[in-house]
Amino acid sequence: MNLYFDSYYDWWKNIDKTILSIVSLLFVLGLFFSLVSTSIIASDKLDTNSYYFFLKHLAFVIIGISIILVFSILNQELIIKLSIILFFFAFIALMLVPIVGIEVKGSKRWLSLGSLPRFQPIETLKPFFIIFTSFILSIDKKNLYFKYLLSICILIPTVILLLSQPDLGQTLLIFSVWLSIIFVSGINIVVFSFSLSFVCALTSFLIFFVPKFEYIKFRIIAFLDKSGGNNYQADKASDAISSGGFFGKGIGEGTLNSRIPEAHTDYIMSVIAEEFGVLIVISILLIYLIFSYRVIKKITNIDENNFKLILVGCITLILIQTFIHLGVNIRMLPTTGMTMPFLSYGGSSIIGTSIIAGIILNLTKRKIN
Repeated sequence: MNLYFDSYYDWWKNIDKTILSIVSLLFVLGLFFSLVSTSIIASDKLDTNSYYFFLKHLAFVIIGISIILVFSILNQELIIKLSIILFFFAFIALMLVPIVGIEVKGSKRWLSLGSLPRFQPIETLKPFFIIFTSFILSIDKKNLYFKYLLSICILIPTVILLLSQPDLGQTLLIFSVWLSIIFVSGINIVVFSFSLSFVCALTSFLIFFVPKFEYIKFRIIAFLDKSGGNNYQADKASDAISSGGFFGKGIGEGTLNSRIPEAHTDYIMSVIAEEFGVLIVISILLIYLIFSYRVIKKITNIDENNFKLILVGCITLILIQTFIHLGVNIRMLPTTGMTMPFLSYGGSSIIGTSIIAGIILNLTKRKIN
């Protein structure tokens, strides 16, 4: 048993209780905000139980907590091996998206297996991508650039599949995480700068010269042209934040969740700001910063290079995704459809975030002497 799992006593004694408490708090906040932001949608638009979305969110959070417990209690060497296997399963699911995926608003990003809810394969692939890439870069080989080449062989197929959906937001997120991992691994700064410049140039070319990505160009132009009248969702989200002020309108008094679709996923921070005020939003962001600081502090005390890279990748993913979500909500960035980790409604997002949280809790455990 101990070859694969820690005992409950060892798990509780060595787990970082600060990180565990923050993760639990964020999930509880997500449930609360899901309840207040989706009850009107369920009762008015779907003519169903006003707790429909909340109960689905609760079910996924329960699944997510179970995933966190499993991944945090697994033997650390086993979790690496298991994650590499799961990466290939998630990658196969991502390959199936262009073939049998469900198209929503012009993008194929979801799969549906029978009567099960649809899911987004990239959300479960992201944590395993981090582990697989970190594992490759930690292989004891003298030729560093051979390892970087192997990691690119994982990155490029993933990026191609995401671009085919198309999903430029997740593509940039995956690439940013990969860059952070190879940067920390000790890559030459000249090679790193060249890689970054190449990707920026390639991204610009895809957006402005490839017809399939015209929707992204449209969003960028609409974002830059504030008076163009093509920023309905962003305008409503920005108005909601402004109208909420410092202390908000009060529970159930917001109107954003009934004005734009998917407000409880893509614009959850605007919903929170409107009903509870900017001060609550700032408090939530502080929680994320404390969480990130705690993980980064732990990284400095870890000897294994592999574990360091994994933690860097995990915390980078959470920070960048949080920044993108908030940037869209306050109109600093064009619309991307990026969820807020832990808080946004959505089964795929919750499960993917739970895997990351479980991995973080596992690798930050205190070593048994």
